[in-house]
Amino acid sequence: MRWSRAFIPTLREVPAEAEVPSHRLLLRAGYVRQVAAGLYAYLYLAQKSFLKIAQIVREEMDRIGGQEFYLPALNPAELWKETGRWDSVDVMFKFKDRNQHEMCLGMTHEEEMTNIARGELRSYKQLPQIWYQIQEKFRDEPRPKSGLLRLRQFIMKDSYSFDLDDAGLDASFEKHAEAYRRIFDRCGLKWLYVEAYSGMMGGKASSEFTAPTDTGEDWIALSECGYAANLEKAESKAPHVEDLPGDAAPEPFDTPGQKTIEDLVKFTRESPARMIKTLDYIVESEPVVILLRGDHTLSETKLALALGTGTFRPATPEEAFKLHVAHLGSLGPVGLRGARIIADRALERRRNLISGANRDDTHLRNVTPGRDFTAEYRDVRAVAPGDLCIRCEKPLRLTKALELGHLFKLGRRYSEPMGARVLDANGREAPLVMGSYGIGLERILSAAAEQNHDQDGMFLPRSISPFEVVLTAANMDDAPLRAAAEKLHEEMQAQSVDVLFDDRNERPGVKFKDADLIGVPYRVTLGKRKFEQGQAEIFERATKQIRDVKLEAVVEVLKGEYLHEA
Repeated sequence: MRWSRAFIPTLREVPAEAEVPSHRLLLRAGYVRQVAAGLYAYLYLAQKSFLKIAQIVREEMDRIGGQEFYLPALNPAELWKETGRWDSVDVMFKFKDRNQHEMCLGMTHEEEMTNIARGELRSYKQLPQIWYQIQEKFRDEPRPKSGLLRLRQFIMKDSYSFDLDDAGLDASFEKHAEAYRRIFDRCGLKWLYVEAYSGMMGGKASSEFTAPTDTGEDWIALSECGYAANLEKAESKAPHVEDLPGDAAPEPFDTPGQKTIEDLVKFTRESPARMIKTLDYIVESEPVVILLRGDHTLSETKLALALGTGTFRPATPEEAFKLHVAHLGSLGPVGLRGARIIADRALERRRNLISGANRDDTHLRNVTPGRDFTAEYRDVRAVAPGDLCIRCEKPLRLTKALELGHLFKLGRRYSEPMGARVLDANGREAPLVMGSYGIGLERILSAAAEQNHDQDGMFLPRSISPFEVVLTAANMDDAPLRAAAEKLHEEMQAQSVDVLFDDRNERPGVKFKDADLIGVPYRVTLGKRKFEQGQAEIFERATKQIRDVKLEAVVEVLKGEYLHEA
């Protein structure tokens, strides 16, 4: 491809709407243009990158025995109603067609794949199966932002495994994990493999591949022993806190106007770690009281796991008053009746704490869990800096990361309600055991831009860059130099070098700035002075190292030392 013929609309100014580096760079480099919130047109350079990413994904999925499908993005409501997700998933595009049939745009395809499986799979002898597709998905994202990181229409590789039992699922899951490791390695990304929360997908377990980056939307807890988990899932041990000695009974004391833990800390000069934070929730119309250490924060994801339902909300001040006969700021568990109490495990075996007294402007000292109130102990708090690893008890480190792919052990979550069964070796019907595995192609490109950029632009990994080399002729008006550049261009093409020939009649500085911007890893430059010495310049974008090479050896050096396969 010649740059003079290519549509590469680079921008000099940083677009005002761009929020993160990948968004700014992909706009400036002419990869994408926004159509509407969460909707982008993928231009020539982006499409070339996505085709390369898709090919890597396709090769690695085929390597583990995957079979490529292509299912409709338009789904009938009936399939989603069979699994109960029609009413529980609130980010789907739903509508009625001209015949008033309820439809949706698929954001994932568990129901459609299970529908095929139940109609075609009859015997355990047909298992295992791995089916995948690379297809457009749709999500009615309430807050699309950050360019390609949170979209309403996106490209996803989604695959589905079907096995007879849990052991088969474990094997299929590990096959996918290995495939994902190879995919992200081949795409040149730094990645972490972490435990994750399954969310609306359901099932018994899930894991994520994430890319560490300062602009990621997730927090990951890491330990030096290898433990890693998304903050929604992460468990930790709170550092030990020394409690006051003694077995005194709870003692009320006046706290006029002290409504928050922060207020109480200033008023009492006590550590928040010695206080009980009381939160009221309404769970399916019933009150549930959540207790945390004063310096801890509730994780509503973990609360959903503890409750076994995501149908809950904070209680209103009126509902809290009805339960405690006190206003917010003075709530506590001692003497409470008519509500389920769930306490975070960090409160277990503590003693002589401070809590609200269920009387306005009053708190209690010497509150001891287990003696003064009874609670269920669950892990419902968010991991905090300074927490200890549950495995090695070393301090955890928190880092931001961007989700790349998610693997779910669905189990029988979809096969049982949809009646997807096969006959086992004894002739008995058994529900299929399923897994679901997704990769976002836009997220791979965005993560590569986030991890590989500087003030001048991007330096994408060669495997997913739209081109491997930019060939720059510094002065196309110089006939001998132009002829040499044309000859070198032909040699590169003949040797299957994916090259973009910058043959524009522009100043060298303009060409160099554009080449630095668009993410191509190598630039070969023919400039007047070195050309007259029979040399060309190979510039490595990531390191900015320059190497002079004899003109006749350029392609050989490129192929042998820069573009060889690792």
